[in-house]
Formats: sequence, C-alpha cells, structure tokens
Amino acid sequence: MVRDAGHVTRLCTLGRVDDALLQVSLLPGVQDACDTARKAVDRLRGHRVLRRKSTEVSTESLLRGARASAALEGAPAHLEEVRSGKATHPLVQGALRISGEMGPLGATWKTAPRQVLARLHVLAARDAVPAERLGRPRDEGTPTPAEVAARLDILSDLLTARSTAPAIVVAAIVHGELLALRPFGEADGLVARAASRLTLIDRGLDPKALVAPDVGHLEFEKEYRETFEGYLTGSAEGVAAWIRHCAEAVAFGARDSQTLCEAIERG
Repeated sequence: MVRDAGHVTRLCTLGRVDDALLQVSLLPGVQDACDTARKAVDRLRGHRVLRRKSTEVSTESLLRGARASAALEGAPAHLEEVRSGKATHPLVQGALRISGEMGPLGATWKTAPRQVLARLHVLAARDAVPAERLGRPRDEGTPTPAEVAARLDILSDLLTARSTAPAIVVAAIVHGELLALRPFGEADGLVARAASRLTLIDRGLDPKALVAPDVGHLEFEKEYRETFEGYLTGSAEGVAAWIRHCAEAVAFGARDSQTLCEAIERG
C-alpha cells in the first residue's frame, strides 16, 4: 500500500524538475553508487566483442531481463525454457513481448511517456486481462485514480524535462513511482521495470540495451523488496537506499553481460 505521496513527488512540486532530480542525486551514497554502476557499464561497452556482436549481446540481455522481470512478478521460468519458447506463462510472454519492442518504444519514450506506458501495459497484460482493460488506468483502488493521474503527470513532466541528474537516478524514480502507483492494476511490475530500462537507454547510459538491471533485481530480490518498502515511506533515507539498490542492480547487469561477452569471445 502506498503510505506517502513520496519524497520525490514533493520535491518535484517545489520547483523545476531538474532541480528536484539534482537534489535527489545528492542524497547520501547515491552519487557514489551511480558512479560505480556507470564504471561497470563503461567497462562493458568497451569490450571488443561488441564491435561485431553487439546485437547478439543485446538480444540475450533483453531475453534475460524479460525472464528476470517475469520472475519478480511471480512467474518464474528457467532461462532455457524462455529461450526455447516453452515458458508459456502469460506474464513471461508479456515480458518477452516488451523486450521485443524495446527499441521502437525508446524512440517515443522521452516525448510521449504516457503513450508508451499504455503500450507497455498492452504488451505485458495481453493474455492476462480483458481486452477492454489493456492500456487503461484502473478506476478504483489505492492510491486513488485521481492521485495516480496527478503523480503520473509529475512523472511525465520529469521525463520530458531536461536534467543533468544521473540516468540511474531518473530510472530509479520512474521505477519506484510506477511500482508504488500500480497505474493499471495488473502486470504493473513488468511495466515499471521496462520503463526504468527505457530511461537508461534514452538517457545514454545504455543506448544499445546491453544491460539487464532486472537480472540484478532478481539476484538481490530481498533487497529489492525491502528498499522499495523504504521508498514507499517517502523519507530521504528510503529514497536513497532504493536508488543505491537500483544502481547495484545496473552494475550486476553490466557484469552479467560482461561475462556473456567473454563467453562469446572464447567461442
């Protein structure tokens, strides 16, 4: 249950969005965690295998990320089952559909985030909810639909405004807000994690979609859920811990893809 409108929401209503994000990036330990994650991503992006096989690494990363996101949503599957098409759970299939459209959706994410969120839900929940509910905000529950609409407006402003805050900070706030709001009522976790990854792609940290943060979230699932509970309190400490976890997940995802590159190099 959402217990607070959120530290980030309050900051965003006080002034310019970029100022709010910069304030968030100055919370304890956030900048160091983002720097560590960026170094891991930069190390990956410099791997020589990517000069000729970046598409192969990206495809595998998206598949691994889809499998991890579905598992976090309560639909675990073995990686080989996902790769072979034998994992038929609706949420696994939804996560795979999202991964297949990550490139096209990235082109409109920064200019029309509400449109992309609706599309993500259509992809995520197509086999799980009636067609008339796909891509449509829920009309009951907590937080109230009115509060959800207001906070999604703030989130849209955040995404369409310029900011010098680290991409990981922006992605973590997108992730946390969407998890907290549950805007559609079904498959919201898949949507939140996909939106976070789109933010990392759009903001230049991982433009070729080589890194699967969801693999890190699944690896550190206990911390993922505990720090999200902290985010829900709206405290500066809770928000900082959540962003630090998200940075750690990015770093883990980068190392996972680095291992994949090394395996490809060995043949």
